[in-house]
Amino acid sequence: MSNKRIGIITAGGDAPGMNAAVRSVVRTGIYCGFEMVGFQRAFGGLLDGDYINMTARTVSGIINQGGTILRTGRCPELKTEVGMNKAVKILKELKIDGLVVIGGDGSLAAGTAISKHGIKVVNLPATIDNDVVGTEETIGYDTALNTAVEAIDKIRDTAKSHERIFVVEIMGRHHGFLTLAVGLAAGAEVIIVPEVKPDIDELCDKFRTASISGKKSLIVAYAEGCGNSFEFGKQIADKTGLDVRVSNLGYIQRGGIPTARERILASVLGAEAIRLLKEDKTNFLVGVEYGRIKLTPFEEIPKMKKEFDIEDYKLLQKLSI
Repeated sequence: MSNKRIGIITAGGDAPGMNAAVRSVVRTGIYCGFEMVGFQRAFGGLLDGDYINMTARTVSGIINQGGTILRTGRCPELKTEVGMNKAVKILKELKIDGLVVIGGDGSLAAGTAISKHGIKVVNLPATIDNDVVGTEETIGYDTALNTAVEAIDKIRDTAKSHERIFVVEIMGRHHGFLTLAVGLAAGAEVIIVPEVKPDIDELCDKFRTASISGKKSLIVAYAEGCGNSFEFGKQIADKTGLDVRVSNLGYIQRGGIPTARERILASVLGAEAIRLLKEDKTNFLVGVEYGRIKLTPFEEIPKMKKEFDIEDYKLLQKLSI
């Protein structure tokens, strides 16, 4: 069916690949004969009626850009009944037939809430934390992983030169999915994640033993959700007497040119979102599982939990001797 008017929102924390997803949604929609509308500054822009009509040229040259051309932000007002009613009213006044929401857990919750008011919604998972249920991988995760690994590779040079322990803080407020992958890929000796409570005394024994055995550097990949990394580093230094430094990678993990894998994932998920809207199959999260598209109905998501891979955690411990 043509003549549909489809809205696009990028919400929550920015993630590399969001632009590639926007490009895919817009161009696939135009190919299907749809009118495409982009809301600026996420749900805040929606409440302000701040939108642009998007054409194939609007999204030219953005597949390789980090961030989001639509900009993003948080919108506490949408969590209120007044804010939600206003958002739904604006969408209906603008004759929006379907809404594609690109973002993380908070964006998914917002999209689900809007769908309960009769708006057709499709969510695309985009967050560097990779903590959205219903998908093995989120848009933004692969690029952030590569960014963090490259940074740790460089930090390792200094750690070896000075025979230091480096605690490297990785983004992840609630989960350690990104930190685990970074730790494995960068050859970290230890990872600290919210899912596994660390034994400080046992860790300190490991650090002392490693130092005595002649190990020239030690990297601790530390998830931000585990507390203050600088206090953790000080605690390790005080208990072991070893030279400890802390490096917080911070927002560098969110930016940068998206990887090829990222661009492909975003393009595939974006096209699938439009296919669903074209066929009036909505209120789904579009993800991937075993390399194939996976559709998760919104009503199933509250029953699901994304499991931390404890076997990969154990593998890292084996490889860090």
